[in-house]
Amino acid sequence: MQGGVGDFTREVGLALSGLGATVCVISSIRASQPSGTLGSSEEGVVLERNRLQLTLYPVVERWDFSCWSQIVGVLKKTMPEILNIQYQTAAYQMHPAINLLPWRLRYGGERLKVVVTLHDLKVPYLFPKAGAVRRWVTRALMKGSEATIVTNVEDRMEAERYGVRNVHMYPIGSNIEPQAPMGYEREEWRRRWGVGPEEILLCYFGFLNESKGGETLFGALAQLVHSGSRVRLLMIGGRVGSSDPTNAAYLLKMENLIEELDVQDRVLWTGYVDGKEVSANFWASDVCVLPYRDGVSFRRGTLMAALAHGLPIVSTYPRVQVDEIVEHENMALVPADDAEALAAKIAIVASSSQLRQRLARGAAELSKSFSWKAIAEDTMRLYRRILEQSE
Repeated sequence: MQGGVGDFTREVGLALSGLGATVCVISSIRASQPSGTLGSSEEGVVLERNRLQLTLYPVVERWDFSCWSQIVGVLKKTMPEILNIQYQTAAYQMHPAINLLPWRLRYGGERLKVVVTLHDLKVPYLFPKAGAVRRWVTRALMKGSEATIVTNVEDRMEAERYGVRNVHMYPIGSNIEPQAPMGYEREEWRRRWGVGPEEILLCYFGFLNESKGGETLFGALAQLVHSGSRVRLLMIGGRVGSSDPTNAAYLLKMENLIEELDVQDRVLWTGYVDGKEVSANFWASDVCVLPYRDGVSFRRGTLMAALAHGLPIVSTYPRVQVDEIVEHENMALVPADDAEALAAKIAIVASSSQLRQRLARGAAELSKSFSWKAIAEDTMRLYRRILEQSE
């Protein structure tokens, strides 16, 4: 399924397999058979890569309370010691069933420990004016688990506001391994998109949704174009993803905005492509632009992919201080929701090859801190600690 949570689960699952864990993944029936599978049966779909394996069980029809019996069925078959819920509200159709699953397992007599990894802390929709109840449901997920994993400073602070104590912060890695297609040549790849040697090619990676600053992105592009800049924008990846149904409405809004700004001939769309083509498109670009409305954050798989590819990145100031991010060393930053500031910063970066090279080196160096092996090792240590405490 298209989306960062699925990518994260696959990568950390395979990395945990490399550390000796037997890894099974319970997912939606909408999950397609991934590349690298060894075949499927009632025993699950076995995914193998570089001799690492995990088994996928795409059994859940709906993420409402009916999913409990389907999940428990797989748990009884596989007998795990740890259940690690990968939580993003929209991925579970804004329903609280997953939030309450740890309590269902605890009082249903299932003998396993639950850990939750929070990919965001948005509260699920229950009914109108249910604000306090929605926060209670989010807190119930964390309080019902043995430990909570967050991926960034902002979510750690928010989790602690919920009164949750056993919180651990482990980053995410890049969901795209830097690897170009066979015979890749940068200039030839740019020509495929109609980009000339004197043009600046900007890129954006990931789905469009309300939090990612599409209005600012296209507004900045329009300012650059109308000021005479020879610039194009390459939109890399699928347009809406599999998790959040609001993405489709937002995409339509952005497509209308592109027409209103009269920049449709400057916006190029790759559609969903495999990892090697993502790498090729990244490396064909001059500047990666990621104007997150909620500030740049290490919870963003799109950011981690851009860092891993050593791109000059223009993004938005983080909401809280992130010591690893250094202005004009590994990232160029602007205020959120400010198309004029974004256009000005892009122009500065685009006009200076020296600055682009410095940002690219800084991004590549920063990405070394986010390997899947290191993330899996941290996660495995936490699992073992929890199991030792229960003996």
